[in-house]
Amino acid sequence: MRKRQAKKRPILPDPRFNDQLVTRFVNMMMLHGKKSIAFKLFYDAMDIVEEKNQDEEKTALELWKDALSNVMPHVEVRSRRVGGATFQIPMQIRPDRKISTAMKWLIGYARKRNEKSFSQKLAAEILAAAKEEGAAVKKRVDTHKMAEANKAFSHFRF
Repeated sequence: MRKRQAKKRPILPDPRFNDQLVTRFVNMMMLHGKKSIAFKLFYDAMDIVEEKNQDEEKTALELWKDALSNVMPHVEVRSRRVGGATFQIPMQIRPDRKISTAMKWLIGYARKRNEKSFSQKLAAEILAAAKEEGAAVKKRVDTHKMAEANKAFSHFRF
C-alpha cells in the first residue's frame, strides 16, 4: 500500500442515551448532512418503541440493541475467481463490519416499510427485529443460508 490506512475518527456519544453506537446509527440514517433531523427521527422512534413495548423490564435502548444483534450476520459470502470460474466463498465478518451491515439492513428495510412517518417505520422494524422477525432478520437468515450452501468452497479462502 502506498498510503497509510485512514485513522478512525472518534465518535461522540449521543446526548440522550450517552451511547456511541446510537451516534453511529444516526450517522447512517442521516440524509444530506441533516444530523439534527436524523437525531429527532431516531428519538421519536425510540419513544414509539417505549410505548409499544410489552416487555416491561427492557428499555427502548435495550430493545434496539437486541434488534441490532438479531440482525447482525456472522458469515457472508465473498466472490473469488479461481481458474476462470467465480466462486462464492463463505467468510467470517470482522466485528465492526458486522455492526455496520446490521445497521444498514435495519435502516434500509425500515425505509421500505409502509407506515406513515420514518419514525414509525423504524420503530416497527426495531420491534420486529427484537422479536426475531421482520425483513432485516430475514436478510441475515438468507445470508447465513447462502454461506452454509457454499461451505464446500471454504477451502478457497484468501
